[in-house]
Formats: sequence, C-alpha cells, structure tokens
Amino acid sequence: LQWLRSPGPQHEKRTLFGDLLCFFFITPLATISGWLCLRGAVNHLHFSSRLEAVGLIALTVALFTIYLFWTLVSFRYHCKLYSEWRRTNQRVILLLPNSANIPSNQQSLLGLQSIKRNSKETIV
Repeated sequence: LQWLRSPGPQHEKRTLFGDLLCFFFITPLATISGWLCLRGAVNHLHFSSRLEAVGLIALTVALFTIYLFWTLVSFRYHCKLYSEWRRTNQRVILLLPNSANIPSNQQSLLGLQSIKRNSKETIV
C-alpha cells in the first residue's frame, strides 16, 4: 500500500493495474476456451476424426502454456519492481530505550541526559 501511495513513477503503477485488468479478463476467457477445446476434443474422439481431437488438445496445451508464461513473467516483473522500490525506499524507525530503565553511566553514553536538559521535547 505504501508503494501504491508513493509519488514515484506512475508508469509502473499503470502497468500493474493494466496487467491486473488483463489477468482478471483473460483468466476466465482462457478457462472457458480451454474447457470448450477439451470438450470439442472429446466429441471428436467419439464421433469423428482423431486428428481433429489431437489438434484441439494441442491448442488447449498451447493456450494454457502461453497463459501461464505471461502470468509468471508479469508477476516476476512486478515483484522485481516492488523489491527495487522497497530496497531504495526504506523507512527506518529508531526506538530509544526509556531513560528511567537505563543506569546513569549508560545514559551519558547515549547522550540522553544532555538532550533532556537542552530540549523540552519528549524522547520516545
């Protein structure tokens, strides 16, 4: 969500949304097309030529191979973009221990006493 809200390159976000739209549109189409091809292959095996059935099965295999290849390449591309963004846009939060639990010699090492004396801010 931080990546989507960040004011970074909009091209990457448009590509992600375009690929998601294609994924949600192509997935049902590929499923229905594969099912129809296999159903047609079964019908051809029972009533007519085996050659047409083999052709429909090969078409189904090719369809799903291309679909899976596109899905994996797209997913890998977006994971790479996200990991690169995450590597270059790290959010670091420094948590300082409560000064009441730290012995005085360690407080001076951390500089907490001087910060408390010179500043009216609360250390969190």
